[in-house]
Amino acid sequence: MSSGRFWAELWMVLVLLMIATGLLAHSGADLRLSACFYRAGGWPIGEQFPWKLLYRIDRIPAVLLAFGWLVVAIRSVTVPSLRQWRRAGIFLVLLLILGPGLLVNSAFKEHWGRPRPRDVIQLGGSKEFLQPWQSGISGKGRSFPSGHSSAAFFLATPWFVYRYRKPVVARCWFWGGIVFGVLMSMARIVQGGHFLTDCLWAFGMVWLAGQVLAALLMPEQGNGEDLSP
Repeated sequence: MSSGRFWAELWMVLVLLMIATGLLAHSGADLRLSACFYRAGGWPIGEQFPWKLLYRIDRIPAVLLAFGWLVVAIRSVTVPSLRQWRRAGIFLVLLLILGPGLLVNSAFKEHWGRPRPRDVIQLGGSKEFLQPWQSGISGKGRSFPSGHSSAAFFLATPWFVYRYRKPVVARCWFWGGIVFGVLMSMARIVQGGHFLTDCLWAFGMVWLAGQVLAALLMPEQGNGEDLSP
């Protein structure tokens, strides 16, 4: 991919994320949406099917996807027919570690300090509501961004592997991952675990990390070389 196209795509995603965040904040959508599922004393809808099941599924699909590609990358050392897939496997394994793992969960979720919906005053808690760009006390709020959502949206990232050579497959992975990510995000919202903007940025951080990592590990994709199964 050319440098110009890379930066254009990166800035497009960033700008769209910031615009969406501003619109959601201006409309009060975070509190309004979460309030739809809050009942005095708790979040009963979150305990129902399929939301509880999705919560328990958690990161399993993401880990299985990355593990499958890790096996491909390791076997490519001794199996010549798998060598063309090696960097695709390394890409997805590293993306899971760096995106949902380090960036979302370790860097932001652990330290940003945004209170969860169930912890804010407006929804039965005792803490002040903060917008996503407002940091709170490190370790005292783990709402921003959503770890569950980031792992679910990770299933859309094989799009980077298939985007040029197998566009139909790429679209299937993208929309499948988006649908799964939206469902997981709804589960966390109805459970009082995260606000809508937490889930939006869970997707954004994973996708931006994917854009950067794909440009570093698979730059020749744009020249038509097939690096994927």
